[in-house]
Amino acid sequence: MKIKSLLLVLFLATASMSFAQEVKYQLSSHILDITQGKPAPDVKITLSKQDKKANWTKIDEKLTDKNGRIGDFIKADRKDHTGIYKLTFHTEPYFEKAGQKSFYPFIEIVFELKDNEHYHVPITLSPFGYSTYRGN
Repeated sequence: MKIKSLLLVLFLATASMSFAQEVKYQLSSHILDITQGKPAPDVKITLSKQDKKANWTKIDEKLTDKNGRIGDFIKADRKDHTGIYKLTFHTEPYFEKAGQKSFYPFIEIVFELKDNEHYHVPITLSPFGYSTYRGN
């Protein structure tokens, strides 16, 4: 009986440690291709931050997953990440792969992080238009 109790305590301690170590992120995005009514996978998105002289510095670059999402831009690590940012959605290769012509080779969305809250910046996309909003 002692071994079962010890194993249970070890299991619960390990489980609580793994939950406590869950990494959270402050910024996420996704792309919905409204011409197909489906997410847009494998689209490169570049995250840049503007400095005080209005110059842009690339912070990160990722590909959307099979659900058209990137959930892990800017680790929520209690540091001050406020500032002006830009997401560049590299859409031309996505439409070329689909055999579609498009008007926008890339789309840039500029926004400001004003606090440590979570920000979600998605786009709905078609070959000749797009829309964005602050999601949650």
